[in-house]
Amino acid sequence: MLKKDDFTSQDTWRIFRIMAEFVEGFEVLARIGPAVTIFGSARTKPGDKYYRLAEESAFLLAKDGYAIITGAGPGIMEAANKGAKKAGVASIGLNIQVPVAQKPNRFITKLLDFRYFFCRKVMFLKYAKAAVIFPGGFGTMDEFFETITLIQTQRMDSFPVVLVGSAYWKGLIDWVKKSMLKGDRISEEDLKIFCIVDKPIEIPEAIRNFYSKQK
Repeated sequence: MLKKDDFTSQDTWRIFRIMAEFVEGFEVLARIGPAVTIFGSARTKPGDKYYRLAEESAFLLAKDGYAIITGAGPGIMEAANKGAKKAGVASIGLNIQVPVAQKPNRFITKLLDFRYFFCRKVMFLKYAKAAVIFPGGFGTMDEFFETITLIQTQRMDSFPVVLVGSAYWKGLIDWVKKSMLKGDRISEEDLKIFCIVDKPIEIPEAIRNFYSKQK
């Protein structure tokens, strides 16, 4: 039985909660300046090589003047927030309220909580100058494909989308080329929306190269 004060039982009232999440996100993130969003698995352990790569990558991006935005959780998100905090820039976490509670990591300097995935996903991209994507699971794949779909369909301006770890991404990209491209479901140009790197130093280089061509 629903409680009398169960806000989510009425769709029309839910609109106000959605609006509140957008308003708070816009007000906070509009003030952070240039930022890079980093995606990746929450299951990555501190001893994993990709944890170390994410921490170093965030640190280098911070030295290039970027705040770092993550999903606030453990794993790659924690590593990126750690690198950002170490460099002394805004280390932002966009936490999601899910049945299996996600505890925000301790390296966040600014935390926003979201009930709705779609509100959170807008915030990941709206104020970012690039997206850096480390190995991950379903959530990371969702974030990767939504990002490149928005760019492909011109619903957002093109920006650098950098995949980290060629060994991890090779199978997926080979399938994209074999099935999607050869099946005429995407174009050759669509494959240029993203790039793949292996070293942290290559990430800020890829971002700088992208924006130097826009001038």
